[in-house]
Amino acid sequence: MTTGTETPAVPGRARPASHPPADVTAPAQAQVTARMPAPTSALTSTQASTEASGQAGGTPAGTREIRFAALGDSLTEGLGDPVAGGWRGWVPLLAQGLTAEPSAVRLLNCSRSGAVTKDVVEEQLPRALDHRPHLASVVIGANDTLRGSFDIESVARRLDTVLAQLRAHGAEVLTACLPDPGRMLGLPWPLARPLGRRMAALNQVVHVLSERYDAAHLHAARHPWVADRAAWSADRLHPSELGHRLLARAFHQLLVARGLSDGEPPATTPGGPGPGAAASLRWMATRGTRWVADRCTDLLPDLLRLAGREARHRMAGTDGLLDLRSRDSTAAALARLGGTSLGQ
Repeated sequence: MTTGTETPAVPGRARPASHPPADVTAPAQAQVTARMPAPTSALTSTQASTEASGQAGGTPAGTREIRFAALGDSLTEGLGDPVAGGWRGWVPLLAQGLTAEPSAVRLLNCSRSGAVTKDVVEEQLPRALDHRPHLASVVIGANDTLRGSFDIESVARRLDTVLAQLRAHGAEVLTACLPDPGRMLGLPWPLARPLGRRMAALNQVVHVLSERYDAAHLHAARHPWVADRAAWSADRLHPSELGHRLLARAFHQLLVARGLSDGEPPATTPGGPGPGAAASLRWMATRGTRWVADRCTDLLPDLLRLAGREARHRMAGTDGLLDLRSRDSTAAALARLGGTSLGQ
């Protein structure tokens, strides 16, 4: 497996036309059907490599090359799974298992800690399309929910743009829904409920768009290992080494089920013990508060307002109205993309 921004050309395979600029002002759905049929997958094509490419790029002759682009935030960057020189995470672990010959995989990880959906559209998507990926992962949106400017319609439009362009360029796509950050951090209910409501809206959008574009979708928020403390790093928001390995294994199973991977599944045995309760307390006391503050700089005033509203509705017995309004807003956002309803 090789990584980086430069990918050797693949002899015998025509380069697709230059990708159009990402348009976040109009739904990408205008050019696709309600559920996009899967294009002919380059992951299963024997035309992706030739004897010449094996000689020039270090890949054994007759082995098909797979280009994999990963888009996202710190989860995709590998935070929580430290290795010498930085982070590893689930992406390289999955890449090694995509094919029986790991050296045939060309990995480009475009992710960046703190990224939001706007960053993916404007910065990461053009890089990913230039990589001409056969496979692309899109796991993004958690940081959007931690912004005071959170708007589910804008998030839905951007995700629609990203998935539509990747599929239009022939890539198979991986997506995932995410656990509730308020619950993971153990926040008090007046703070946790508004964040949980936002995450539920994000996950619903990802569910619907994954169905629309026939993406391989992982229901990570409902996965059994989410409840395993050993699967999480000291910050309780990012997977530990074990969690990243379990995530890579789950994605690999999805690809195998679709006939898109014939490599060995990622191992789930970590190289060392996971963080204990003491490590979590140290992290929260030393760096945790700063980490939360950095990501909630513009959220805090809004979150306090939301918490006050939550408390008032709880006392009045009308907190169910807040859930209903959130669902209505999400349904409206999806409806404006065209051809999509909330009923998933």
